[in-house]
Amino acid sequence: MNQIIMDCERMKYSDTGLYHFCLNLGRHLQKALGNSREQMAYYLPPALKNIFGNGAAYLPQNSLHKFSMPSLKPFDIWHSTYQDTDYMPFGNKRIRVVFTIHDLNYLYDDRKPTAKKQKYIQNLQRNINRSDAIVCISEYCRKDVELWCDTGNRPVHVIHNGSNTLHEATLGSSSYRPQRPYIFALGTVGRKKNFHVLLNLLADTGNELVISGKFDEPDYVGMIEAKATEMGVRERVHLTGVVSEEEKAWYYKHCLAFALPSISEGFGLPVVEAMNFGKPVFLSDRTALPEIGGNAAFYFSNFTPDHMQYVFRQGMRQYNSNNLSKSIKRQGRKFCWNEAAGRYLDVYRSLC
Repeated sequence: MNQIIMDCERMKYSDTGLYHFCLNLGRHLQKALGNSREQMAYYLPPALKNIFGNGAAYLPQNSLHKFSMPSLKPFDIWHSTYQDTDYMPFGNKRIRVVFTIHDLNYLYDDRKPTAKKQKYIQNLQRNINRSDAIVCISEYCRKDVELWCDTGNRPVHVIHNGSNTLHEATLGSSSYRPQRPYIFALGTVGRKKNFHVLLNLLADTGNELVISGKFDEPDYVGMIEAKATEMGVRERVHLTGVVSEEEKAWYYKHCLAFALPSISEGFGLPVVEAMNFGKPVFLSDRTALPEIGGNAAFYFSNFTPDHMQYVFRQGMRQYNSNNLSKSIKRQGRKFCWNEAAGRYLDVYRSLC
């Protein structure tokens, strides 16, 4: 029986994309195994033991393992799920390594010094050199990896993420409840998400803007609020911070539209979630977003007020006139964790 261990060390940070990536992939791998010849184990923080059920094996993570990895003698494959990981079996040449890369977006951040970007690439290349197979979560990511790194003769697979299973749509007693039709945006609230440009969509409407997600850059949050005040729309802009899965589902279900004008995206999971509700989605035409939204989304090619307002008006008109909800849901269903788990199992088996 092939023994595979999946690195879920990043699950120590809840309410992050990597947490949900590991959680969903791990759960669906357990379902996909059935009576197959593989057995999964999970390397994760001790507090999360048994999160994938009693049928899985667990190896407790310890920060000292950054300096000396635990014994991996029973295992045939180590699946590294974080591209900048400090946990890689460099000293164990026997075990095969599957390496998932999510994005190289830091290369396009003008605020990062060149020396820091070079260090990121050097560390990434070191991890690639130790891997036996590479998985990128989008074609956009694959092209970046092959442009900036030397993958040698290693196979490079593209496996899209699936869509999270959302909970019942409910708001708590302290949740913000919009008073008017609203545009919903979700993601880590930092400059790379470009949320501030969505204020342009409030100028000629009575709509609200609800932005949910972890405040990654407090000064950026302040900038959004200050700009909203300057534009005279502050009372219609609501930054909720982190929301529960139930709250998130409620905001998707009841929103007028979903918007993600990100300029730095390796996949764009909230886009898929919104499409599964049949909602119109408005995206930037950059990075991986056109790959995920396909023909079912509407795109901003620039962020000037006139252009954004035009795209939004035209998109909403098409959505309402042509009953686009069904075609949007079809696009969202293309991204399935069951399929992703099956394809990861194929990658594992190719190395055994």
